[in-house]
Amino acid sequence: MNRAKIRDLRDGLNAPGDERRVEKAAIPEIRMKRPPHRRYALAIPALLVFVAGCGVSQYGATSANGAFSIAASTSSVNSAGQIKFSARLPSGDKAAVVWSVAGGDNASSLGEGRIDQSGVYTPPTALSEDTARIEIAAHLKNDPLEVASTVVSVTPGFVQSLLPENAALTERSTLEATAEIAEVNAGAVHWSLSGSGPRGSDLGTLSNTSCQRSLDQYTTCKVSYTAPATPARETIYLHATVDGTATTAPLKIMLNDGVNSSPVMNQAAQTGEIALGASGGNDNDFDTYQDADGEEYVADCCGGTLGALVKDSGGNEYILSNNHVLAESDQGKVGDTIDEPGMIDDGCVPLSHAGSTLRAVGTLKYVVPLASRQTDVDAALAQVAPGAVDPTGKILQLASPARPAKTDSELGAAAPMAGDGEVLTASNLNGLKLAKSGRTTGLTCSTVAAVDLSVKVDYFKDCAETQPYYTKIFTGQIGIAGDRFSDSGDSGALVVDASNAEPVGLFFAGGTDGRGHGLSIANPIGEVLRELSARAVGNLSIVGATTPHAVACVRYDSRTAPVAAPLAAAAQARANFVAETAGAALVDPEAGILEVEGGASLDDPGAPALLVYVDKTRTDVKVPLMVDGVRTQVIPTDAADLARGTDPAAPVATDGIDLSADALANAKAVVTAYGPQLLNDPAIFGVGVAQSLDNPADPALLVLVDPEATPRSMPESIGGLRVRYMRLHRFHVTKSKFAGVNPAPSCALSRVAGISDRGGFDR
Repeated sequence: MNRAKIRDLRDGLNAPGDERRVEKAAIPEIRMKRPPHRRYALAIPALLVFVAGCGVSQYGATSANGAFSIAASTSSVNSAGQIKFSARLPSGDKAAVVWSVAGGDNASSLGEGRIDQSGVYTPPTALSEDTARIEIAAHLKNDPLEVASTVVSVTPGFVQSLLPENAALTERSTLEATAEIAEVNAGAVHWSLSGSGPRGSDLGTLSNTSCQRSLDQYTTCKVSYTAPATPARETIYLHATVDGTATTAPLKIMLNDGVNSSPVMNQAAQTGEIALGASGGNDNDFDTYQDADGEEYVADCCGGTLGALVKDSGGNEYILSNNHVLAESDQGKVGDTIDEPGMIDDGCVPLSHAGSTLRAVGTLKYVVPLASRQTDVDAALAQVAPGAVDPTGKILQLASPARPAKTDSELGAAAPMAGDGEVLTASNLNGLKLAKSGRTTGLTCSTVAAVDLSVKVDYFKDCAETQPYYTKIFTGQIGIAGDRFSDSGDSGALVVDASNAEPVGLFFAGGTDGRGHGLSIANPIGEVLRELSARAVGNLSIVGATTPHAVACVRYDSRTAPVAAPLAAAAQARANFVAETAGAALVDPEAGILEVEGGASLDDPGAPALLVYVDKTRTDVKVPLMVDGVRTQVIPTDAADLARGTDPAAPVATDGIDLSADALANAKAVVTAYGPQLLNDPAIFGVGVAQSLDNPADPALLVLVDPEATPRSMPESIGGLRVRYMRLHRFHVTKSKFAGVNPAPSCALSRVAGISDRGGFDR
């Protein structure tokens, strides 16, 4: 998945999509243009979209003669947001107007933002002061002299999430955190801590706060965090705010007594033979734009993770990663230079440009094409440059943790198990822990949430995702649970079994609902090696160790039982009615059914369910999937707990998938039979096999639904299986899942006489 975007502005010019004052409209439009030696690069779009203006408008103005009025959803916004404007005639009907940005007091080199003709205003990606006042105007189409205008305030927001996004620390260990705000030569960040657990007020300390400001850079602020001296397992959150705006996600710090881990090492440049799991990418993976004088400059770039070392039957060694990382989503060419770290971690300065600190570690060799119905993986290989990569196949942070851990000592690099990898089956899925080490989130751990998953993934030709390329349906994929297992820039990371370091998959995409629930997707490693072997010299295998070893399992997602979403009054009434009528007939203590009542489904949040309490000592209790059109939810308990009112509120949550081989095979057959039809629905972008939340003893057909769309139908069961719905923003492969609609670049602003203009995405 994912490459993180960093886009920089050229000093004195508009960035692509920016609008100038009306009097400067004659400046030629800045156009996207590619260097002649390459085609478009690919980037991953944001998985979260926040658009201001969904509520009732409160701010606006009326034209001089009262011919029409305009209104805005809000009078202020930060640089990462948007405002929705509307225009109405006195009758209340929609007015046909031409929108424009009429002026403002932001620095002319940074612009005042832009407004499209649907009335959506996007602020400039950088400000020259704490607050910029921007005038928005509308001209009536059939009478351009009728004008209404209003002023909105724009404050600087954060350029991206805090770096790092997560970390694991032992007692007294320290960590430096960085926040970048969209303000030039001004601004500051307020830092604070919060926590949960037994420690109480002893959350650690913050020190050495500083901010770097200049005329040609975003303001970058840093702080040092030191963990408390008393060992404890606790979660600490480091928060950052600027002018009342908080980051989209705080830095999550897991205090523990065994592991020091941070993705900072995955992003750093290495010397000598590199360990993998590191930042990297194609040296051509950037977008260029053209200024008003026709001069090209680098506007943004992409990067991902160099995942693992593989070799063919002739002993030739290659770096394994995704197609969209090494080959720019089919846009790259064999022989392209592969860099370490990726341009995303070098201010978007390619190796071919002066001032670059990158180095070549390989050249693009074999690519599995994405735009083909005969391929089922996102994978490519780069031939290793002599002396560039550790020949043992070591991956950053994959070593077993030392015990007891030494303060400030970090996890070392270690090789995964050599060979063809591990196949997921009913015998190893239950309780299986998966780990990966990637550029953005470093070492993370989670469990399998879905198998035999078919998913749609959108690819683009350019880093800015303005040029759609191909929407590919992958089948037989692995779904990994949690919102913090991955983020943009982790694309290409090798996923391993944490108990023995056996390769399991190749991570390439992920999504979130924005409320702490997410899913990461990996190609099965066997299929990756098979499809690449068909293009290479003989069979490929992972280079690595011959003795299994455990990998530190750092899990940043909270292990909490699922909680049912609140029900609308009508849905609750329906659940209660069915419980009192058809549901009452189910109660039979001799058959193991103790009580029935109305409640909410976990498999379909917001839908009613019949809560069926069953004897927890029995495994032969039969409960139908539905009663009178309402789902059933099976909760094991006993008569004593029911009498005392201490019965569980929900079924016992499982960690991973605990189903028999027959149940998995039957569920897979349902995916095969019904998956293509379901994926024809534009609102559905994934179908696979998971475990039911309403009854963890049952398999479920997992259906991924776009929260911005409505499926044609949402049946409670299909092919005899329960259906579990998960609402996530659609999978892409570049922008961070935490990015807003107007993500600013995360590197230095361009200089008038600088070496380059910088910006980038994470793959």
